Amino acid sequence: MRITVIHPRELGEPELARWRKFQDADPEQDNPFLCPEFVRTVGELRPYVRVAVVEDGSGIGGFFPFERHPLGIGRPVAAGLTDLQGMVYAAGLELDARGLLRAAGLSAWEFDHLHVGQPVFAPYHGSRHPSPVIDLDEGYEAYLAGLRRRSPTTHRMTRYKRNRLGREVGEVRHVAESGNTAALHELLKWKSAQYRRTGRTDRFAHPWIVELVERLHALRTDRFAGSLSLLYAGDEVVAGHFGLRTGSQLCTWFPAYDVRFGKYSPGLLQHLGMAEDFAAMGLRHIDMGRGEKDYKESLKTRDLEVAEGRVARATPGAAAHWLLRVPPRALRNTVLATPFLRDQADRVLKGYARLVRK
Repeated sequence: MRITVIHPRELGEPELARWRKFQDADPEQDNPFLCPEFVRTVGELRPYVRVAVVEDGSGIGGFFPFERHPLGIGRPVAAGLTDLQGMVYAAGLELDARGLLRAAGLSAWEFDHLHVGQPVFAPYHGSRHPSPVIDLDEGYEAYLAGLRRRSPTTHRMTRYKRNRLGREVGEVRHVAESGNTAALHELLKWKSAQYRRTGRTDRFAHPWIVELVERLHALRTDRFAGSLSLLYAGDEVVAGHFGLRTGSQLCTWFPAYDVRFGKYSPGLLQHLGMAEDFAAMGLRHIDMGRGEKDYKESLKTRDLEVAEGRVARATPGAAAHWLLRVPPRALRNTVLATPFLRDQADRVLKGYARLVRK
């Protein structure tokens, strides 16, 4: 076994073809956050992105993208933003996780959205969490019929509000993939306002994240695209979403709406518009990502699972990392897993946000 660490820009066409071959062979790996386009774009903006290329007697057997931080602490590429993490690899690859870390120069590697089917990291799961999915294999009409059975209230309410929005504002239409950069920036403003309104950290206060979204929006192929979807009422954009897709699935990322139209539930209408349009494009499902949200529970057809945990070697850097990261993360997960505590924490954050705005 030979493991070589390179910068993503050093990946040549033979390596990229091998990477894509692994993704084509496994639907669970065919995820935009695991695509070389995503890794290379982040690598243009984050100097510590690397890829460990794993080779055996038959050639390249896998790719492990990661970020290497001080003290040898490893994190997934664009950690804190990604909804699926892990390796891209050939079926049957046998690899020791700690040996991989040693070859990559890492003391520890932490993850919070790991693809649970990856055997290399299976022994290191600390917890598993649902990631709600909208299945579109049988088409939009079949999905809508299922929604009517599973959640009749949601189905009736969204149909009523769509009709009302059309009457009171203008004809409702959805654009699956728009090149409108002005609308993209408006969407980011809405999302920033939502973060501040709910007491969350504003991700778009970081210029590199804004630039990442802009660069990904400019990438649009059959295999990978930064997808800007817009919901219109007449000439007004009332909601939008920026996410990433492959040829088989869409991962939701940054949904937001104009609060002036909040009474029409534009976020729900936006997701149904995406389901209809992307089903027509042949996508199999929409992954809405880990996180407890009422709209996800209403719209989902099932849950995937993602894992949280860490792999560590016996080094001082790994020990320091454990003290700083593991106990706080365990406390946070306890709060998120307990509805009463989660609701109380949400109220505190929103109250704090109101005080700050005053």
